Amino acid sequence: QVQLVESGGGLVQAGGSLRLSCAASGRTFSSYTMGWFRQAPGKEREFVAAISRSGASTDYTDSVKGRFTISRVNAKNTVYLQMNSLKPEDTAVYYCAARTGIVLTTLSRQYNYWGQGTQVTVSS
Repeated sequence: QVQLVESGGGLVQAGGSLRLSCAASGRTFSSYTMGWFRQAPGKEREFVAAISRSGASTDYTDSVKGRFTISRVNAKNTVYLQMNSLKPEDTAVYYCAARTGIVLTTLSRQYNYWGQGTQVTVSS
């Protein structure tokens, strides 16, 4: 089992940057595929990015490709989401998630563990 705690959210102007962090408890962080999801008010939770256990493979939703970067440092039990060129439509609560499977997946139901979320607000 793993507990996830996100941090780094906040208010930023359009065009700005934020880096989200997700700290995981436990000694087996490197055995989890990690993902970031987001949920805007009145909308369903959507996939943002995922990273393999080693960090060698990543996947992104089309709307963030070229702007967001997911990375991880297994020695620190932490996964990051660097967000650049932020847009008002990126405003949402961002969630970190972990799954025991090795396949990168965009489906939230395939992730076993979730953090509490961190708010990101991008003003125009």
